[in-house]
Amino acid sequence: MPSDVTGSVIGGVADYYTSKLAQHGATPQGVDWNGEASHELRHRQFLRLLEANPDGSVLDLGCGFGDFLRFLRARAYRGDFIGYDIAPGMIAEASRLHAADARSRWQVSAQPTEAADFAIASGIFNVKGDVSSETWNSYVDETIDVLAKAGRDGFAFNMLSLSSDPERRRPNLHYADAPTMLATCLQRYGRSVALLQDYGLYEFTVIVRRT
Repeated sequence: MPSDVTGSVIGGVADYYTSKLAQHGATPQGVDWNGEASHELRHRQFLRLLEANPDGSVLDLGCGFGDFLRFLRARAYRGDFIGYDIAPGMIAEASRLHAADARSRWQVSAQPTEAADFAIASGIFNVKGDVSSETWNSYVDETIDVLAKAGRDGFAFNMLSLSSDPERRRPNLHYADAPTMLATCLQRYGRSVALLQDYGLYEFTVIVRRT
């Protein structure tokens, strides 16, 4: 069950992404990304986690309409895939788009009910709306712990970076300090942690391996 903190924020987040999907459809803008090129670039960062095991199962928390599954299948990743999202419309669209993929499943939920070889989350920490920074930080910490438990062999996530230009930041978005997040993950999840912030976007990706 989601904690009180998570429960207090997911309704607003679900409404936000539902409106984006209704406005833009199953496109990068429909999950609030700028465009296809940056969407693909974010996907590619997660290959650092998955590349050694193309048959490994993948759990995508905040899966949207399931574009990461499309990306993986195009690169010969064959493992089971389960996507979770708090917006029912996103899950309905993912189920429609990927109905022919017998190794994929989709579920409306804020937290996974099972584990996989790898767990990833892309973009779910970005849009805080009018939630206080203190509450949002607690939500982020709790959700990273959920990812850590869900990924047997490792997990990964991305976040907007405080190294972005201050004048370009938006008050409804959450920005994190990359060195602090790296230190936190090293302390809590072991030494096999990688921080990627060299791919040309105002964000970073953290990859944590269990093996």
